[in-house]
Amino acid sequence: MLLTVQHVGRFNEFGVDGGPAAKELIPKLDDAKKHISSRFHVNFPDIEVRQLVSTAIILKGLGAIVFVFGHGLGALLLFVYLVASTPLLHDFYNYSSDEPRYSVLLGDFLQCVAQCGALVFFTGMKNSMPKRQLRKKAPKQKAT
Repeated sequence: MLLTVQHVGRFNEFGVDGGPAAKELIPKLDDAKKHISSRFHVNFPDIEVRQLVSTAIILKGLGAIVFVFGHGLGALLLFVYLVASTPLLHDFYNYSSDEPRYSVLLGDFLQCVAQCGALVFFTGMKNSMPKRQLRKKAPKQKAT
């Protein structure tokens, strides 16, 4: 999928109200809250979408910076971001398979799932590598 400059630029503006990302997220968040509350019979408090968008920006930005330096905390932050945001942002399940939006959202959803798998793989490889061990120095022989 090719992103146009206009499409990418919409989400770079945070603004006072959370920007265009918040406006697009409000109906998706409402649908998710209705679905979860009907399944589990739980009432959700009102979630401030502006704070949700700023939390997503912080998780993604901080996680990416820490991940670049090879720390496992960055992978964890990115994983949490992807697990929380992927079902909300890429809601292909709300469309029928013959709609053009369905295939775009499904492709983006699967890409996020693949990124989650890559983060799990990174964490597993990082934990399976032995830590650097200090070599013991051989005792020096005394000259007699």
